[in-house]
Amino acid sequence: MNKVILMGRLTRDPEVRYSQGANQTAIARFSVAVDRRFKRDGEPTADFFNCTSFGRQAEFVEKYLHKGTKVVLSGRVQNDNYTNREGQMVYSVQIMVEDIEFAESKNASGGGNEGGYGNGGNAGAPAPSGAGDGFMNIPDGIDEELPFN
Repeated sequence: MNKVILMGRLTRDPEVRYSQGANQTAIARFSVAVDRRFKRDGEPTADFFNCTSFGRQAEFVEKYLHKGTKVVLSGRVQNDNYTNREGQMVYSVQIMVEDIEFAESKNASGGGNEGGYGNGGNAGAPAPSGAGDGFMNIPDGIDEELPFN
């Protein structure tokens, strides 16, 4: 079984590109910093994972996630090994994202209105001002615009 679950913050804004051809597919690449549970002197306190998502999920990442956003994601680990120009083998690992959600509300992250994402993991529209319960109202008829179903 190849399954990984991570919770951390984006270290930079996602890079999104579109594939060539008749059926263009969005491809989002981003990095997530995950705090280590146990910290030893002289060792790093976080690990950094390169992540990739595709399609509608990549469009969601592009629209709602930005540097500093705390997310929970699940996916699979994939080797991205290649031989560089000097003929040396380069070993790297990529997390292929299958599911991703917000790990905290917009207010908890101190993001104000920066990312344009809703509270509590709902990604339909920005929360109306004064909504202090952590939930947002989703207007009728917005189902067609939601990045997930």
